[in-house]
Amino acid sequence: MFRLLTSCLLPVCLVLWLALPLSAQTLSDSAYDIARFPFRSGDTTLAILRLHYITFGQPIKDKAGKITNAVLILHGTGSNAGNFITSSFGGKLFGPGQPLDASRYYIILPDGIGHGRSSKPSDSLHMRFPRYNYDDMVLACYKLLTEHLGVNHLRLIVGTSMGGMHAWVWGYTYPGFMDALLPLSSLPVPIGGRNRMMRKMAINLIEMDPAWKGGEYKTEPAEGLAGAGSSLFFMGSSPLQLQKNAPTRQQADQMADALEKGYESSLDANDLIYQLDASRDYDPSPFLSRIKAPLMAINSADDQINPPELGIMEKEIKRVPRGRFVLLPITDHTRGHGTNMLPEIWAGYLEQLLKISQ
Repeated sequence: MFRLLTSCLLPVCLVLWLALPLSAQTLSDSAYDIARFPFRSGDTTLAILRLHYITFGQPIKDKAGKITNAVLILHGTGSNAGNFITSSFGGKLFGPGQPLDASRYYIILPDGIGHGRSSKPSDSLHMRFPRYNYDDMVLACYKLLTEHLGVNHLRLIVGTSMGGMHAWVWGYTYPGFMDALLPLSSLPVPIGGRNRMMRKMAINLIEMDPAWKGGEYKTEPAEGLAGAGSSLFFMGSSPLQLQKNAPTRQQADQMADALEKGYESSLDANDLIYQLDASRDYDPSPFLSRIKAPLMAINSADDQINPPELGIMEKEIKRVPRGRFVLLPITDHTRGHGTNMLPEIWAGYLEQLLKISQ
């Protein structure tokens, strides 16, 4: 759900990309400015909403002018496009002969509203920033594709965590716009129970810190962020991996100290409040029968945010006409909720989805 890495500058992306044995592929690192974006909340409209994005490869059109190779990959809460440009993610998917080989596919990696280098509260408006939700984030991305990049069809949508939830929204909001959907680490129901409680408590901990000052702080509210970060950490981490990596008190304390420092140095309190609250009215469940494209939902059995004992996915996937659910068993390689960022574990299912959706 949440990652400490929150930025990827173009030079870093270039170094990581060029490290892959690819021939003459095109990288674009740019932004699209949307004038007077219509936020669903009816809040203050921004004069300009900026969406940052990274692309690899080139679009291919068929004789009718439909783009046939565009792949949209959507990040999780608090993450950004740059987190996909790593050896563990892009290095397993985008290289020659890999499932999303960039010599064959046009890969689009946007920063969602409130994330990365897209418009967000910390730019200047703070808590006066429009109160965006997931529908806003999907609509903005749709505008980026259709109005700016000229993408009139998607071969595939891959979504991790929050991006997985966005994939469900894409499926019923724009049925027929994509050939296939791969939502990872998500559920197609409202954010409730422990998941919503975790989000609300994290927000409350930030706002309870006197240093927050109603969002007008000059330095980050360290205590509030530490409290919020601990909630996110325990929900998003893997008990098995933590025990393996920090089996002693000293190692566990060192890891905890490093995590707290990382949250304070890498997070913005206002941005985090908005990111966590954007899911407040998410609910694909009434619309699942509208999803036309083949959909393969993948969760991991050690995911504390979407625990399998809820039995939700087994019930809801039956309402998706061409839906399938895969529950990955706990192994030495899974990482709880973070398994969504390890395609070496689930890439085989991605390849199956590509084949059945041809």
